Amino acid sequence: QVQLVESGGGLVQAGDSLRLSCAAPGRVFSTYTMGWYRQAPGRVREFLACSSNGSTYYSDSVKGRFTISRVNARNAVFLQMNSLKSEDTAIYYCAAGLKDMRYWSPEYWGQGTQVTVSS
Repeated sequence: QVQLVESGGGLVQAGDSLRLSCAAPGRVFSTYTMGWYRQAPGRVREFLACSSNGSTYYSDSVKGRFTISRVNARNAVFLQMNSLKSEDTAIYYCAAGLKDMRYWSPEYWGQGTQVTVSS
């Protein structure tokens, strides 16, 4: 069983920034594409961003506001979220997958971390 551990969620005001972190086992981190999803109440899980082989991809809903980054020495991936809006309120999930997350569901998921943005 692969364990992805997220941290960094919380309650913030609209316009604030927040950084999410995800730690992964080394054997997964070095091989898999790492990414972030979110799920708001009553909505399907949504792809946000992924990082693979030096390339990054973003959904249109967060492009320009969110930034994904990896620190290989720490087997960690981060999601820097700026200019947060109330509609960003959701549970955020770290994910690891072998295929392009824009089109394929990843193999592994973290437990999720709640982000709440108050207006």
